Amino acid sequence: MLIRKIVNIISIIAGILIVTAIGFNKLPWWSLLVLGLLWFFITAYGVTNIRSGYFLKSLSSNPKLTEKKIAITFDDGPDFNTLKILEVLNKYNVKGTFFCIGKQIEKHPDILKKIIQENHIIGNHTFTHDKLIDIYSTNKFTNEIKETDTIIEKFSKKKPLLFRPPYGITNPNIARAVKKTGHTVIGWNKRSFDTTIPSEKVILKRITKNLKGGDVILLHDTKIITVAVLEQLLLFLQRNNFTTVTIDELFSIQAYA
Repeated sequence: MLIRKIVNIISIIAGILIVTAIGFNKLPWWSLLVLGLLWFFITAYGVTNIRSGYFLKSLSSNPKLTEKKIAITFDDGPDFNTLKILEVLNKYNVKGTFFCIGKQIEKHPDILKKIIQENHIIGNHTFTHDKLIDIYSTNKFTNEIKETDTIIEKFSKKKPLLFRPPYGITNPNIARAVKKTGHTVIGWNKRSFDTTIPSEKVILKRITKNLKGGDVILLHDTKIITVAVLEQLLLFLQRNNFTTVTIDELFSIQAYA
């Protein structure tokens, strides 16, 4: 991406100037170390913050939206807990977007089918969601995406076009893989931390604080606490006249090929 290229070019030019200055005893040797650390922290921010657009373009919110529409997304399913999530969504007549893991689909194909039958949207979340997936080669990561596409298509008869990287991590290999597969990368701008925070109240406050039209909420349909948080969230949205839509509607894009 343009931001990364600019950072790298500036870093190289600055590095050459610093080395030259060090050679003429105009700067101490550790000036080069400071530059290296600055580059490292900027790059690390780009890797861990999907909204930065450092390595690839992602749709994380739609600030141009004038209506009070938001999207609720769920990662890491399908799971037995997904059934409870679906019950809550149906109760309030709300549609969500589910980013599914290929291995989880193999375990729970009927739950995937239920998600689709109830007119929710399915996205790709890699096949394994491995803890070390962010250091996979381009080819290996590409296969993770393609394998998940295949299994989603097997049970849904639809090829997904939406993709969310595990942990929201991005890097050059992931960027190249997504370019090969042609997916639209979906991020978020409202992270609930429902996988780590044990308090419903705290999670709900994180989501609803300064909530506005065009926001994308990240939840996980694998967590029991998320069921209770979801119901409270939907009540909040009703009271404050928000409309919940799927990702494809929020950004006016296609969900399937």
